[in-house]
Amino acid sequence: MTIYYTLTFMLLVAEMVTFCVIVSPLPHSVRRRFFRFLAESPIVAKLAYGVKIAFIFVGILFIDAVQRMMRVTAEADVARNNGQGMQDVRAESNFAARKFYSQRNTYLTGFCLFLSLVLTCTFYILLDLVHTQEEYAKLKQETAKSSRGEIGAQDQTKQVEELKKKLAAAEERTRDFEIVKKQAQQNAKEYDRLATELNAKNGDVSNKKSD
Repeated sequence: MTIYYTLTFMLLVAEMVTFCVIVSPLPHSVRRRFFRFLAESPIVAKLAYGVKIAFIFVGILFIDAVQRMMRVTAEADVARNNGQGMQDVRAESNFAARKFYSQRNTYLTGFCLFLSLVLTCTFYILLDLVHTQEEYAKLKQETAKSSRGEIGAQDQTKQVEELKKKLAAAEERTRDFEIVKKQAQQNAKEYDRLATELNAKNGDVSNKKSD
């Protein structure tokens, strides 16, 4: 296998390992840090840029492998239709090897491109899932805080209502006291008037100021 197909195979193995890592059942905190590192690290961004360039060459190799496979298949069909056959064992082995290599290269490059697409889609789906879980956790905390705030507000409302009731009761008692006070003053005035009249009748007018 030539050097570029060897590199393609190594890239395919790296893709499979990466795919197994990102879909593995990791804890939420580990997964969050891992995906944040992959999404925000400048080193990973440079590697991703280089891998994109590599996939361009893999795509070119895929097109070349497909053309070779189609050419070998066409040659086999022509030989079969002409009825020539392959009398030489070495020629037949050479043709079979060419067909095998062309198919192998096609499957290798094609699966490498397909797995790169699957890996990219899976990565962004899981990244969105991590962001959604973080937003859900924040929303849950805010909801808990607002619930505690509502409970505190309800308690304050109850306290205010109780204070209003106590204030109304105190005002009512104050009004009752004022009424009793007025009645006492009226009774005192009436008592003074009656006492003055009684003293006047007895010829002994009392002077309250001197008393």
